Amino acid sequence: MPASEQDLSALLDTLGIAHVTHRHAPVFTVAESQELRGVLPGGHAKNLFLKDKKDRYLLAVVDEARRVDLKALGKAPGLAVDRLSFASAERLAEVLGISPGSVTPFALINARGRRDLTVALDAALMRHNPLNFHPLHNAATTAIAADNLIAFIRHCGFAPIVLDFDAL
Repeated sequence: MPASEQDLSALLDTLGIAHVTHRHAPVFTVAESQELRGVLPGGHAKNLFLKDKKDRYLLAVVDEARRVDLKALGKAPGLAVDRLSFASAERLAEVLGISPGSVTPFALINARGRRDLTVALDAALMRHNPLNFHPLHNAATTAIAADNLIAFIRHCGFAPIVLDFDAL
């Protein structure tokens, strides 16, 4: 059974990670999120769940305004992926335990032990504090500090790669 928002909140509390969650109507796109959120301080992301031709996965967490060249991303230093494309809703549910519109680095709570998943973080996004992400569903936004995001990702068993997307 995939983790719930309550499970996520409990884990963040256990790890000593401060977090604040804001409720809102469900949003499915960056544009909807921007329109609805009003003024939530910090960095806002779009989260891309991708796969390559060898069925390896990449969760790319990038600034919401960034355009991502999948071909260039696949060749980024430290990534062992080739021919990236968006993963299906079925793969998203299988690997991260969430549905489309809810992609978030917090879903790594459901992916512990996966050796076929890499996490890439946008260096520009990581300069913001706090960072805002869906808490496993798209009807809320949870804010945490950038260094706490990295601590959370590491706790889930992943070594995030921080990339300068401007250099890709």
